[in-house]
Amino acid sequence: MEEKQNNIWFVTLVLTIIAGYCDTITFVAADKIFSAHVTGNFIVFAYQMIKGSDGDAWIKLLTFPIFMLSVMAGGWISARFSNRHFLLLCEGIILLVGGAIAYSLGYIDNGEITWPMYLVTMIVVFAMGLQNAFGKLFVKETYGPTTMMTGNVTQFALDIRSFCNSGFKNADFLSGINKGLITLGGFLTGCLLGAWVGQLFGLVGIVLPGIAMVVCYYSTKPSVNDVKL
Repeated sequence: MEEKQNNIWFVTLVLTIIAGYCDTITFVAADKIFSAHVTGNFIVFAYQMIKGSDGDAWIKLLTFPIFMLSVMAGGWISARFSNRHFLLLCEGIILLVGGAIAYSLGYIDNGEITWPMYLVTMIVVFAMGLQNAFGKLFVKETYGPTTMMTGNVTQFALDIRSFCNSGFKNADFLSGINKGLITLGGFLTGCLLGAWVGQLFGLVGIVLPGIAMVVCYYSTKPSVNDVKL
């Protein structure tokens, strides 16, 4: 039981860092596209359209169907493998492939809008779709949503209020606060790292969350070959 709780703590931290990282690196290095929270692209699209943007703004809407296809693929994968974390391994491999493609196509600088940029960005969107699917399918594997923080902030605020009202004595509310610190702190850390790496190396930097995801998978000692019949 203790090992299970340690895995949840570790997986939550890694996933929130990766989500914040990927969301920020595509925003910084790929024409302000959100990869984890794709509905944010509707806002950016609307803003660019009223500002007289060219046809490139329409590509942001492509993130929505790609994200949906990824979530459906995630549902199919999770139905085939009894090991829940296998979905995360798939995400890590996809991020590594995306980073390799970015490097091979020479997309290192983030100042130029090109088709390789959009190709790699959509690969990241697909990877984030798998992570979102994981969060919906296996809600008990993390402390909360790892890609969208609004609900976590709401719960964090409610736990703080309840803990104060209990005279700072209720351990359940204190546990909720600690979980909120992990999810929110992890996401903020990922955002800062993504902005920094994206500014320096562009989308090639997505190899880092890919490596982190693979390490996370193997460190939790999953059973990869356990397939549902």
